[in-house]
Amino acid sequence: MQHSTATMDAATRVEDLTALHGTLEGAPLLAAVHRAFGGRVALVSSFGTESAVLLALAAEATPDFPVIFVNTGKLFGETLRYRDQLVTTLGLTDVREVGPTEDDLAAGDPQGMLFTRDYDACCHLRKTVPLDRALIGLDAWVTGRKRFQATTRAALPLFEAEGGRIKINPLAAWDKDRLETEFTRRGLPRHPLEADGYLSIGCFTCTERVAPGADPRSGRWAGSAKTECGIHMTTIGTAR
Repeated sequence: MQHSTATMDAATRVEDLTALHGTLEGAPLLAAVHRAFGGRVALVSSFGTESAVLLALAAEATPDFPVIFVNTGKLFGETLRYRDQLVTTLGLTDVREVGPTEDDLAAGDPQGMLFTRDYDACCHLRKTVPLDRALIGLDAWVTGRKRFQATTRAALPLFEAEGGRIKINPLAAWDKDRLETEFTRRGLPRHPLEADGYLSIGCFTCTERVAPGADPRSGRWAGSAKTECGIHMTTIGTAR
């Protein structure tokens, strides 16, 4: 199988980054990658239940660390208010809200009910396509994924190559206890829906409360085999 030059370059960059920064974490790692990519890197955040820690680390590294927020048009109002609260609390100065355009929706989901027929197509239209556009001109992006969140993430590396770009997972090795400790130490506000049993929060159309002791992401697309929205699969820069 042939690989594009961009993909091979990204794979080489992953090896270099791992060698240089593989022992760093938190704000020092984010500051290092911000310098390494000359600002051509952004943190992609859902402003969900665990997002505050990574956003706080980014703000500590540099308040103007670019943050991309994908607004699908079907998010909980609590998530939008939580976003505003965190931006103010942390002093983030470069939060970029993106989402599907009117043309996207007119062509792909004119009635706004695509989620009832095809979860994957809806996520692609409302999340993956807008993010793909937002990543143009960037060489890398930062995610808040962690190995403990789901079995599909158990082998998550610190750096990975995808679609010719580098994905950076600064909290890959963090567990729930460490996150909780950081929330407390920094006095970070909680997502208002977390106390009501929503442990992984996406669109209100496809998010349910999580049963005690269940996989934190089991409330997403409940009753289906779907585990990822498409953002964290190899779809960036490609067509579905």
